[in-house]
Amino acid sequence: MGFSTDAIHAGQTPDPSTGAIITPIFQTSTYVQAGVGVHKGFEYARGDNPTRNAWEANIAALEGGAHGFAFGSGMAAIDATFSLLKAGDHVLMTADVYGGTYRLLARVRSRHGISFDRVATHDLDAVRAAIRPNTRLMFVETPTNPNLLITDLPAVAAICRERDIILVVDNTFMTPFFQRPLALGADIVVHSTTKYLNGHSDMVGGVAVTADAELAEQLKFLQFAVGAVPGPLDCWLALRGTKTLAVRMERHAQNAQAIAEKIAKHPAIRRAVYPGLPAHPNHALAKRQMSGFGGIVAFDVGSREAAHTLLESVKIFSLAESLGGVESLISVPAEMTHASVPAEDRARLGITPGLVRISVGIEDVEDLWADLEQALAKVPATVG
Repeated sequence: MGFSTDAIHAGQTPDPSTGAIITPIFQTSTYVQAGVGVHKGFEYARGDNPTRNAWEANIAALEGGAHGFAFGSGMAAIDATFSLLKAGDHVLMTADVYGGTYRLLARVRSRHGISFDRVATHDLDAVRAAIRPNTRLMFVETPTNPNLLITDLPAVAAICRERDIILVVDNTFMTPFFQRPLALGADIVVHSTTKYLNGHSDMVGGVAVTADAELAEQLKFLQFAVGAVPGPLDCWLALRGTKTLAVRMERHAQNAQAIAEKIAKHPAIRRAVYPGLPAHPNHALAKRQMSGFGGIVAFDVGSREAAHTLLESVKIFSLAESLGGVESLISVPAEMTHASVPAEDRARLGITPGLVRISVGIEDVEDLWADLEQALAKVPATVG
């Protein structure tokens, strides 16, 4: 089946009791049993829920995996992958990874005996040099947040296979419509379903998908034992979201490309970052590995003051955390998504006070550019 067909139908059949074409919201905490151990496949909602099962089957099909596991947030899904490890194990992760992932390892998992290092995963020599004898998991975000650097997934997967390292890829920015990490050699793919998969900024969730039966068994146990599962309404909202994923991602990318090309030429911009720009350092790899460039654009206006002027001047773009909704959002990573990363690390990674990240929505692109243009016209006076 094609992607859009799977997005609309995979994991979902008309409700047998009513014929409802949309999967019902099974808002229940438990299930009546005919006798002890005699039931219809459901005992307690922390373990299974029909709405959640439909969502998990749907996203597994879209990612080309065999097993999907839904969680209450993207961070809960990521934490489940770290729970595959034990004290003394070592993690390598992409250097400019999302600040919440860094915080989880630095302030939570490190207390439990798991060590980690950050590495420029787009640099294969650096990856090889950073591997330790006790490295058990590599966590890759590609494109990175917010610098949009691209990691060569087949090459990194080959390195991981040689060393028996679990490769986990955060595919939130690209979605399976533009990139399928499992097909490129990853062991597990994770998402914040809050973002593009849902696409409407009205739920919080996460998911992990794998094709490996042994990893699936461990993730299923962790999902049940820890219990960080989403409610059925959130699963239903995610299912509704993926039905339009293909058409939304096409529009996100189309708008982002147009905006990025204009931003790159604007005199108030010191640096424009988008994989679809030929000047992007990983443009050729992005064309080879992804079928589109996504809806996130970053650019540097030179100073914190200039960034704040811009953010306070836009009218259609909304100043808010998150990304991937149909509406356009704008943020300053240094003070928002990556505030938990030490200042010296932010500076080294190029996450400057003037770096702005926009999540380009699906509004009319002429309106989006007009909004940015009028706001950027106020920026030069604040650049010292």
